[in-house]
Amino acid sequence: MQDGVVADVGGSVGNYDFNVNLKDSKLGNQICSVCIYGNEVPGILFDEAGVCNYCHQVEELAGSWGTGQSKGEKAFESLLAEIKRKGRKKRYDCIIGVSGGTDSSYLMHLAVNVWGLRPLAFHYDNTWNTAIATQNVYKIVSGLGIDLQTHVLDNSEADDLLRSAFVAGIAELDGATDLGYALALRRAAKKYRVRFILEGHSFIEEGITPLGRNYFDGRYIREIHRKFGRVSKLRTYPLMTLSRFLYYSILVRPKFIRPYWFLRYSKDHAKKFLTEEFGWRYYGGHHLENRITQFLHSVYLPRKYGQDMRNNTIAAQVRQGLISQKEGLDLYAAPPAAEPRLEDYVRSRLGLSKEEYEEIMKGPQRNWQEFPTYKKTFEALKPLFYALAKAQIVTYSFYLKYCFPVEAKK
Repeated sequence: MQDGVVADVGGSVGNYDFNVNLKDSKLGNQICSVCIYGNEVPGILFDEAGVCNYCHQVEELAGSWGTGQSKGEKAFESLLAEIKRKGRKKRYDCIIGVSGGTDSSYLMHLAVNVWGLRPLAFHYDNTWNTAIATQNVYKIVSGLGIDLQTHVLDNSEADDLLRSAFVAGIAELDGATDLGYALALRRAAKKYRVRFILEGHSFIEEGITPLGRNYFDGRYIREIHRKFGRVSKLRTYPLMTLSRFLYYSILVRPKFIRPYWFLRYSKDHAKKFLTEEFGWRYYGGHHLENRITQFLHSVYLPRKYGQDMRNNTIAAQVRQGLISQKEGLDLYAAPPAAEPRLEDYVRSRLGLSKEEYEEIMKGPQRNWQEFPTYKKTFEALKPLFYALAKAQIVTYSFYLKYCFPVEAKK
């Protein structure tokens, strides 16, 4: 159980004051009375009505941000005015990271056709995209008539980063992609003198990832690669070191805006609209637009770690009343979807024999706490990151997940 992070639901952290009577429930097989989270979820607590702390967190976040309410709309209108004012004489007034997925694709449509912004579309290519995702990116940017910049990793570097994480046996198999993308975005913002980066994240639609479940930072990625990698020097991979993170956070200071935290957003509506207006194609499920994330969520985490991250989005659907709790539990009980022969594709790209692959899949689970990280430094700098989160220079989810201590794994 997390020390301190649990307090963001049972006490107060930062902006949020959660006055809910919660209790730890380590015994039995209790399931939240609202969503589908059960005792296996890290840091879970239940109130007297059996409602879990993550459901309370979603409710409190929605209240604080005014999600889908006039409060949220007015706050976002103010941000839009600021984006347009500060970007008036620039080529682009914002950057939008695009993957070919639903949320970022629809966000680009809103930015151009509804809000009248002039975004630069930015894509980070780890060379594991599905054809559908790549086609979706080009359909959206060409349909909207906006510029696209792509940072493409050398595929030998991309594969070696993934191979080193796989051989290490850590849960954060694709953490290097997320971290590299974060630095590449900031570099693009500096290059084009753009102050605002828009992200297509919705805690309503995507749910709350249990805090402390997984962790990664630049030092962690570097140490894993040094110990288990085979490529001696990474030339195209943008490694987010602590000094680079602080430089971009304190001196460059791009603001990260998540419009769906303020506004009403429906993923189902977005998928239908994108399909009809742009010929966009759905790729089958959350995280399935990229083969390595498919492998991570559909094969690696369930089989090696007993983790099925679908509970985040399924729980979100149940909270919204889009499906019943029984339907959610039935969905969660069914095996995750993945492309046929996905394991063979991954094994081949990573240069592993069938015997090596199986040995690693059945081997020990390694925890991020076994390797050097920046975690203690982030905790020591908690007041700084709280201020940066308030200013939207770093995301509030980063502050909650990275700046509070967790109990050492035994």
